Amino acid sequence: MNYLITGGAGFIGSKLVGDLLNNGDSVVVVDNFDSYYDPKIKEKNIEKYFHFQKFHLEKLNILNFELFDDVFTKYRIDFVVHLAAKAGVRPSLEDPISYQRVNGEGTINVLECARRHGVKKLILASSSSVYGNNKNVPFKETDCVDFAISPYAATKKANEVMAHVYHAVYGLDIFMLRFFTVYGPRQRPDLAINKFTRLIEAGEPIVLYGDGKTYRDYTYVDDICDGIEGVISYLSHHDNVYEILNLGSNYPITLLEMVQTIEKGLGKKAIINFLPMQPGDVNATYADISKAKRLIGYEPHTTFEQGIKKFIEWEKANR
Repeated sequence: MNYLITGGAGFIGSKLVGDLLNNGDSVVVVDNFDSYYDPKIKEKNIEKYFHFQKFHLEKLNILNFELFDDVFTKYRIDFVVHLAAKAGVRPSLEDPISYQRVNGEGTINVLECARRHGVKKLILASSSSVYGNNKNVPFKETDCVDFAISPYAATKKANEVMAHVYHAVYGLDIFMLRFFTVYGPRQRPDLAINKFTRLIEAGEPIVLYGDGKTYRDYTYVDDICDGIEGVISYLSHHDNVYEILNLGSNYPITLLEMVQTIEKGLGKKAIINFLPMQPGDVNATYADISKAKRLIGYEPHTTFEQGIKKFIEWEKANR
């Protein structure tokens, strides 16, 4: 199978690339190495894959439709996993126009190139942020998601709707995957677990927004990639598919519990400054994963404590 992975040099994408290459598949990565964080981090994520004959990298922005379309011609793509996006809830409040352009227009370019080149199988990354401050927990795929509280979340909901258009009109088989707070080795440096680990280790204060009782359904990156590969298998054996699927741990952790787990792993106490909740932040995420279990046999195996231990080991080895 010849896979195209957008954002394949990023956190989740680079892990998935390795899994697919080790399975003997061919992988084309499209990534623009955006300066949102140090591009050298992404380069390090994928440097070991260049010795694979079936690995190909195209450094380009998917907003450049002509260049992106050429990738489909050059490599004869069989399957698309679209992970590229402008990330971050809080930054999207400061620059909603660019988030709409990158996440919206970029996704339409993916769908349109797939349609034009006869690629029928696609996985697109959505987000647990589409649920907003949903009062019903755990979150089910059938819950109403019309009340986003950040531009980032709104772009992800819009992408789900646009993807359905391409399924209904053009027959593309699509899974929209709502990822729940993914963490683990290679996690972006701006995300809480990565940032808190480095600050606590250095004896510097960390900032917690709210009272520490908000909670997230933290999901280890290996479990997320297992879920993606389960969806790949499902799509390979089924036609006329449009599905939205939660990929989470189904085990929410409070903000204070998260910090305490990092403290335990480091053997060091955190210096904590509390500040008010920030606009765009949701109070909770909590995934109902029963549909994922039923459709693809999804079963996350990594406990939060195990995942944090693995992350700390990786972080220390990669300073």
